[in-house]
Amino acid sequence: MEEFDMAEKPHMNLAVIGHIDHGKSTLVGRLLFETKTIDPHLIEQYRKEAEAKGKATFEFAWVMDSLKEERERGITIDIAHQRFDTDKYYFTVVDCPGHRDFVKNMITGASQADAAILVVDAKDGVMAQTKEHVFLSRTLGINQLIVALNKMDMVDYSEERYNEVKKDIEDLLKIVGYKGDMVTFLPVSALKGDNVTEPSENLKWYKGPTVLEALDNFKEPEKPIDLPLRIPVQDVYTISGVGTVPVGRVETGVMKKGDKVIFSPTMKSGEVKSIEMHHEEVPEAIPGDNIGWNVRGIGKGDLRRGDVCGHVDNPPSVAAEFTAQIVVLQHPSAITVGYTPVFHCHTAQVACTFIELQKKLDPKTGAVAEENPQFLKTGDAAIVKIRPTRPLVIERAKEIPQLGRFAIRDMGQTIAAGMVIDLVEKQ
Repeated sequence: MEEFDMAEKPHMNLAVIGHIDHGKSTLVGRLLFETKTIDPHLIEQYRKEAEAKGKATFEFAWVMDSLKEERERGITIDIAHQRFDTDKYYFTVVDCPGHRDFVKNMITGASQADAAILVVDAKDGVMAQTKEHVFLSRTLGINQLIVALNKMDMVDYSEERYNEVKKDIEDLLKIVGYKGDMVTFLPVSALKGDNVTEPSENLKWYKGPTVLEALDNFKEPEKPIDLPLRIPVQDVYTISGVGTVPVGRVETGVMKKGDKVIFSPTMKSGEVKSIEMHHEEVPEAIPGDNIGWNVRGIGKGDLRRGDVCGHVDNPPSVAAEFTAQIVVLQHPSAITVGYTPVFHCHTAQVACTFIELQKKLDPKTGAVAEENPQFLKTGDAAIVKIRPTRPLVIERAKEIPQLGRFAIRDMGQTIAAGMVIDLVEKQ
């Protein structure tokens, strides 16, 4: 039963965002170290090396630098997908050294972040990348935020400086639509360990939670059972004695045995004969469940990865075209009308064509910067109109966010991230 207990702790994906040198890795490292996630032997090894090099005091920073060097040498200490546990949750860290990995990890598949820690250097305050990451996290639907004002040791643990920077960030968060109850501000020194897992003598004026406590104060992501049923198909199996069994993760809604369901875009329908989870038959499935299910009258040839199952009275939408808000993360030249990269949405991968570039947005505020731009380049945010080259199931992000976000990939990299504002259904 051990492993089941592990699985029962709710899981959250945590993005760690912020300007390049503001201490994201050090904060993550400190959390991993203090929650005993990093192997103590490894730390011991570095401690010995530090002593041998005449650094008699064991420096956490030095450990972090060593970890970083190992990362750069391609050794497997990869903070990017580290798991660590708090009392209440287990977290997977989606660390984001720069834009690229952050978004790729965040958008593709299940690793969408449920919450984020925004790290801001108390000395530097708000920088360009701070603004961009805030805009991006909002675009991608992150609703809970810890703002860690880091390097408090560099500003002599000044309450006054903390309040100044906090005010700047609050103004920025208001612009993109974060409300007070979605955000927790706290002062830390990741390097020295102040207020990460233990309150600090150096911050006597501060009365709030530590980083660890703030992580446990996150609300558990709600299971969207009240939304319409949507189960993207990951694979299709033929199982002797049962027949055709699609497998996938329930994103939204509830499916019960006996329900009448339909698969978009083929519009093949039938009755749910059985639902199986962890090799046992279950009467119903809810969001987060990874299931196999068998539908009367559906053959293997009727299904493929990227199809989506819903109830017959509310079938998944198939878009003839859609309007989306995107952020261009990287592109070697420019995106123009006619460009046809691959869109990754839930389990579907479909080539789609840009048919209109409607508005360019200021990525720092989301305000319209230019109508009908000629092209979009790295760093631009925009509203665009898209036409899939073959049937694609996708939903409006404000109605069913789980099926309304996508990544755009080309040339082996994530070009852009976005969400669906509106769509025209295929007749």
